[in-house]
Amino acid sequence: MTTLHVKFFAGTTALLFSGLVTAAPIFWTDWTGGNVATGAGFQGVGTITTTTATVTVNYTNANGIGFYQASGGNDYYANGSFGSGGRDDSISPYTSSAVDNSPTGTDIVALSRAGSQTLSFSESIANPVFAFVSLNGNGYAFLNQDFNILSVGGEDGNACGYWGCGGVTKVVTDLGGGDFLYELNSSNIGGSEPHGVIQFTGAFSTLVWESASNEYWNGFTVGVQGTAVEVFPPSNSVPEPGTLALAGLGLASLIGRRQRKI
Repeated sequence: MTTLHVKFFAGTTALLFSGLVTAAPIFWTDWTGGNVATGAGFQGVGTITTTTATVTVNYTNANGIGFYQASGGNDYYANGSFGSGGRDDSISPYTSSAVDNSPTGTDIVALSRAGSQTLSFSESIANPVFAFVSLNGNGYAFLNQDFNILSVGGEDGNACGYWGCGGVTKVVTDLGGGDFLYELNSSNIGGSEPHGVIQFTGAFSTLVWESASNEYWNGFTVGVQGTAVEVFPPSNSVPEPGTLALAGLGLASLIGRRQRKI
């Protein structure tokens, strides 16, 4: 088993991947429905409205979440301590050379429990972006799906996030058998409150990931560049819409393998 620790700075990453994904407006999820209870078996529902389509987003978490903010509330995407800097996308932790606009509104899913969770889309979407808030005591793991770190609060001229600043690292672990685990973790450099955006490239219908801890709380929302049909015209050769990671026991068991020395 081989583990590679890589520190990413937002500007460097954007340059490296500028040939793959160009700057574009992002269509963010409008979280509109969900269980009243946030305990085990939580389900949240939202919509993404692109230029030509309305995509239903379903989020499920068997272990439950911290809270679900689908209407009003604190703006955790505002710049600076407790949002003191307001919204300014020119220096937002959530914008970059690939992402023109920060998350729309104040909708957020706040996580608080370790374990697997799933986002599914009613129509295949393209180049999804994942905005994270206060990733301090937690980390996210994606199986067999690399990601690009596009922006981080407090780096490359970006403002800090609502809860502060902090860098992130991407850890790549070779699990053997052709499987790789890609993890997003706090680096605890420049602060301990990372806020920012990662992106997956390609066409996808499902996103599955593992939260590393029961830390209360860290939050997220998701956006897209468009539907797969809009961004990747049928005449172009693109991979079939897929799942970003294996779900349930498959993901958990492979993560467990990284604990064993080979």
